[in-house]
Amino acid sequence: MYTVDRGGLVKSDSGSRSRPTDTNDESASPALAARFLRAEAGWFIAQKTLPGHGTVKRFEESFRKHLDQLIPEVERLASEKPADDVPSKVALAAIEESRRRMDEEEAAGLKGEVERVKNLAQSVMSLSHHQESLSGVAQCLLCDHMIMDNQSWEPYEYRSRSGETGKSGRVHADCAARIR
Repeated sequence: MYTVDRGGLVKSDSGSRSRPTDTNDESASPALAARFLRAEAGWFIAQKTLPGHGTVKRFEESFRKHLDQLIPEVERLASEKPADDVPSKVALAAIEESRRRMDEEEAAGLKGEVERVKNLAQSVMSLSHHQESLSGVAQCLLCDHMIMDNQSWEPYEYRSRSGETGKSGRVHADCAARIR
């Protein structure tokens, strides 16, 4: 769980032991930086009020930089799979959608610009998921740490109380036991 200030900066991260203070920091581990970017994208998508124009621009820059890294990585992972591999085909379609979103011109007005950048954030979330799926790397949905090959895990599906939103994936067996 992340606590984010009004300017979009992550102030605390109770789901991991450390986090990069700057997603552009070369010394931050790639997995940790990617996790931070997903949290940032999720926060931006969930906003009910309009952030300031400068904040939107900073998020856009961050999302674009991450997409510039994710797109070739997901393409590489998909190319290593058989030609008829369905998850690879879905990932390639997500790449095309991400490129279309990156080519969109700046929207008129703050509301339009926020929606355009939310679409970039959706692409960050989508391609991050495809990268994990195609690489076989899984991240625990409860603690945000990687699930290693030697760790036991359980499938997990979360639905909101209204049943409208949710996410599915894996969780550490120990994490699942703690929430029961």
